Amino acid sequence: MNLKITGLHLEVTPSIREYIESKLERITRHVDNVIGITVTLSVDKLVQKAEVNVHLAGKDIHVESEEADMYAAIDTLMDKLDRQVLKFKEKQTEHRVSAQQISAEL
Repeated sequence: MNLKITGLHLEVTPSIREYIESKLERITRHVDNVIGITVTLSVDKLVQKAEVNVHLAGKDIHVESEEADMYAAIDTLMDKLDRQVLKFKEKQTEHRVSAQQISAEL
């Protein structure tokens, strides 16, 4: 898995990098086929924005979050990403189950 963390108008400190990596462990527990993750952190006046692009085998997921605090933006970002990854995983297992049922009927 490739992880790229960039900051626009913001210096990415080691503590922010560790915080993001610890939060991403939750995502990688759900799926094994993560190819690459790109996290972009930006500051625009009073708005802290966090974006993530996750490249999975067969799907790309993009999630954004804006908050007044960067750590809060990262938290909401990871919650949204977790929901998207679980939704993708459910769809994958539903397709496999339906394909197995069809082959069993034949």
